[in-house]
Amino acid sequence: MGVPMKLPCELIVTHILPTARGSLAKELVKRHGMTQVQVAHLFGVTSAAVSQYLKGLRGGNNLIDKSAYRDDFYGMIADAADAVAAGEDVTEALCRICGFVKDSGLLRALYVFEGYSGDLGQCMECPRLCIVSFDEDDDVVKEEA
Repeated sequence: MGVPMKLPCELIVTHILPTARGSLAKELVKRHGMTQVQVAHLFGVTSAAVSQYLKGLRGGNNLIDKSAYRDDFYGMIADAADAVAAGEDVTEALCRICGFVKDSGLLRALYVFEGYSGDLGQCMECPRLCIVSFDEDDDVVKEEA
């Protein structure tokens, strides 16, 4: 029996998301002049967590840094920081990075790194949540995707 296969989302949460958040935090503070408190609010974490991202105590990944996808990955982070600084939701920016990981081949590299061979596990696209607001008569006022 081989290594039990993890879902693609598990690998992304373990290897990609912390690195993306840490790099995004660094970009927002260093290039866009945000404070740690502002970034913490955007990310839904404490300012201490953001401090750890900035010091490199959280969010590093040697696999990404040594991969052929490094420059593209960090280019996506820079673009995401620009978009977030301009008002885009952090979740949307991180979802785009996740899409890149799935489409570029970086996800396959994670599988190999984890000791898997063969086909990648099946992954559904992340569901988009719909935020619906209601007025006092319970009529839908606004929907966002």
